[in-house]
Amino acid sequence: MERGGFNGVGPDEEAPALKPAPQQRYRTVESHDRAVVQMAPMEFGSSADGSASASAGPRYIKPGTNLRTDARMHMASSNGRSSNGSQGDSKLELFGFDSLETETKLGTMMGVFVPCLQNILGIIYYIRFTWIVGMGGIWQSLVLVAFCGSCTFLTTISLSAIATNGAMKGGGPYYLIGRALGPEVGVSIGLCFFLGNAVAGAMYVLGAVETFLDAVPSAGFFQESVTVVSNTFVNGTAAGNASTISTPNLHDLQVYGIIVTILLCFIVFGGVNIINKVAPAFLIPVLFSILCIYIGVFIAPRPNASKWITGLSITTLKDNWSSDYQRTNNAGVPDPNGSIYWDFNALLGLYFPAVTGIMAGSNRSASLKDTQRSIPIGTLHATISTTMMYLLSVFLFGALSTREGLLTDRLLCAAVAWPSPAVIYAGIILSTLGAALQSLTGAPRLLAAIANDDILPVLNYFKAYEGSEPHVATLFTSFICISCVIIGNLDLITPTITMFFLLCYAGVNLSCFLLDLLDAPSWRPRWKLHHWSLSLIGALLCIVIMFMISWTFTVVSLALASLIYYYVSLKGKAGDWGDGFKSAYFQLALRSLRSMGANQVHPKNWYPIPLIFCRPWGKLPENVPCHPKLADFANCMKKKGRGMSIFVSIIDGDYHESAEDAKTACRQLSAYIDYRRCEGVAEIIVAPSTSIGFRSIVQTMGLGNLKPNIVVMRYPEIWRRENLTQIPSTFVSIINDCIIANKAVVIVKGLDEWPNEYQRQYGTIDLYWIVRDGGLMLLLSQLLLTKESFESCKIQVFCIAEEDIEAEELKADVKKFLYDLRMQADVIVVTMKSWEADPDRSGGSKKDDPEVYRNAQSRIRTYISELKEAAGREGRPLMEGRKQVVVDEQKVDKFLYTMLKLNATILRHSRMAVVVLVSLPPPPLNHPAYCYMEYMDLLVENIPRILIVRGYRRDVVTLFT
Repeated sequence: MERGGFNGVGPDEEAPALKPAPQQRYRTVESHDRAVVQMAPMEFGSSADGSASASAGPRYIKPGTNLRTDARMHMASSNGRSSNGSQGDSKLELFGFDSLETETKLGTMMGVFVPCLQNILGIIYYIRFTWIVGMGGIWQSLVLVAFCGSCTFLTTISLSAIATNGAMKGGGPYYLIGRALGPEVGVSIGLCFFLGNAVAGAMYVLGAVETFLDAVPSAGFFQESVTVVSNTFVNGTAAGNASTISTPNLHDLQVYGIIVTILLCFIVFGGVNIINKVAPAFLIPVLFSILCIYIGVFIAPRPNASKWITGLSITTLKDNWSSDYQRTNNAGVPDPNGSIYWDFNALLGLYFPAVTGIMAGSNRSASLKDTQRSIPIGTLHATISTTMMYLLSVFLFGALSTREGLLTDRLLCAAVAWPSPAVIYAGIILSTLGAALQSLTGAPRLLAAIANDDILPVLNYFKAYEGSEPHVATLFTSFICISCVIIGNLDLITPTITMFFLLCYAGVNLSCFLLDLLDAPSWRPRWKLHHWSLSLIGALLCIVIMFMISWTFTVVSLALASLIYYYVSLKGKAGDWGDGFKSAYFQLALRSLRSMGANQVHPKNWYPIPLIFCRPWGKLPENVPCHPKLADFANCMKKKGRGMSIFVSIIDGDYHESAEDAKTACRQLSAYIDYRRCEGVAEIIVAPSTSIGFRSIVQTMGLGNLKPNIVVMRYPEIWRRENLTQIPSTFVSIINDCIIANKAVVIVKGLDEWPNEYQRQYGTIDLYWIVRDGGLMLLLSQLLLTKESFESCKIQVFCIAEEDIEAEELKADVKKFLYDLRMQADVIVVTMKSWEADPDRSGGSKKDDPEVYRNAQSRIRTYISELKEAAGREGRPLMEGRKQVVVDEQKVDKFLYTMLKLNATILRHSRMAVVVLVSLPPPPLNHPAYCYMEYMDLLVENIPRILIVRGYRRDVVTLFT
């Protein structure tokens, strides 16, 4: 804690609007200690409103006192009074962390274990499990149960690890996945899991209604559907002459299903407290019915029992040990002419919904008293107990009835139960209704949790504020449930549910795997049984099961999740959750940086990393952090727009005084970079002067080989009008610093006329290759051709020769070099005599020299005369600024002549060029900066768009692949 404030707020400044993020809510602190300390960011000796007060220190409040603070965490005034809110609404914000709620919460039994048990012990066990044992045989049914149980067990371990890593809010698996893998993955998987829960509610309702109509056929409004099978085949032989299978009418299923769904929704609208009160009424008869099944199994066969029930028999166990996959009709009865062929994968898709209730407790995480204890213990106990029950049931059912009975009697559990089938009917109906109730309770809360995070604005209608029920989300869930009930086909719904649940389980396992593998400092789960290998195996199991069940449903579910992910990426708001992907990127960046080392990058692996000098000279409006065309030019230096750019601006001043201004400018520059769609980062430096700031940048910017290697800046065309004495010295200082630091330099003249991506250019890109620069100029020309605005241009390479006899040899060498580099360009050799080779220059300037040349000579001589006069008056050496300079008038004339001739050559051959690239002459040592600026002005005179380039002391292109 800093002196006088929190979060870096100084003692003499106001706290900067510490408002919580939209997804955060702060709840009442319940005190169990003798006193609660109320603290707030304040000045020593000052109250919250700035007035002096002796009571500005911490105050001690009696336990139970309700305190309310605003978003800035200001204390009450110094008179000691605090604003008291209502008992249920009081909030306290301490250090920006969420506080604990005081209202009564659910424990492990009623909050996690019972909901999980109700969801797992559903319709599949009662009316499909015996049929699965008959079709797959005992040994494959054991493999099936163990396979699915292993998947849910490993997912439970991963779920427990993440749930014990910190405080957990509402949303269950969505909260876990979103905080681990990011909002895009969290919302996409969370919405799919919501759909799975909503559709699962329809499955449970249909199971309850189907059982009710089977038990009481007279309750149907419409006539039953009767299926007559001429021969029921078991083990390849006919088991009987004819079988008549009666199934409820589809319209009866729809009518009763809609009515039951509406009644359950009324219960859900009552809130979690009512659901917890009615939950035992649903669960206790279910457990009693399972007990009755086991009693009936051990005392079978009873009088008047079906001919298929043999009682527990070793012979029956052996007969049912192997599988008997065959075709069935829509009612599930074996029929050689049936339309459905069953195998292990199909059974997997039918059975897996029976184990998909492990998230029922975590879905209600906002209602739990202690999520870190309740979710692991309750979920794991429910998973292990039900898996053991399923394994035991495989042996019991396999040894109880013949295969014909297992395959044809869908209510075999009811037929064998003690004392009568009515107990099982009641158990089936109550178990399915209880599971449906849990689904209709968890799904709206999951949707409300996604909406409350404020990631997708389209979900704002489903928000449920703290302490209120998600009524709108409940209505929407009911609508989805009723829509699926109208379909009325249980076997069509179950694969859809399975895919959504498996997708969520895979997300939980991948989240735990990623967090455990990265081993971030914040990853400290209390659950010690997990390991990254277990999470990885669990994720792979989920994916394998998805593809084993159905390729089609898997592709559809993954496509739906991908569409949601893409939509969230485009329309969603960023959530500052510190997700695992960002940690993965950080770890990958560190490893890549270490692997690159500090050695020089080979030309094959060289990438331009431009450092864009945003505001070196000239005046831009205060709200424009960078010249608009610099971003366009930076993109032109990267192939297909990929690569890193560093946008730098220097603020003159003292760092302590201008630090906040620098942060604000950095945020503005970052926003501008994003707006211009340029991949790059923003950096703002505070320094006494531009020269000192740039010298710091060129020495320290970047890490290892990820340092900027090209300095890009605008040519100071305005230097004559503003800051006449400062710009030349700053310009020369920057170039010399780049030379010493071995940074390439690209100076852009005519930046205002630089084309954007929509302005197509036609013509040539002319290169005046004067000095060896490692191929940087050639590389830049090729990068320009990759942009749409320059793709119609051609490259011309101009080489300078002093004698005509050297021209052809030089042209052949350059052509061969370009061919080996796989670059297409026209090579043109021009002859230009040097100062020493021109005899007419010995006598000085000619009268027919251009006016711009004579004006430059006149200004330089005037400037040198002023320097000499000042040095003579003060009795010191010739100085420019604070630096001693040496003036050689013959060398000045030589530089002026060379620039004049080069400018004339460019104007003669490249007046209509789209852009001209020319080598940058290095500033002469101890030469006046003013003179160098005159040379550069003479070089770029009348050339509208020119890039002045200085390369490395090493190659950036290579002849070899």
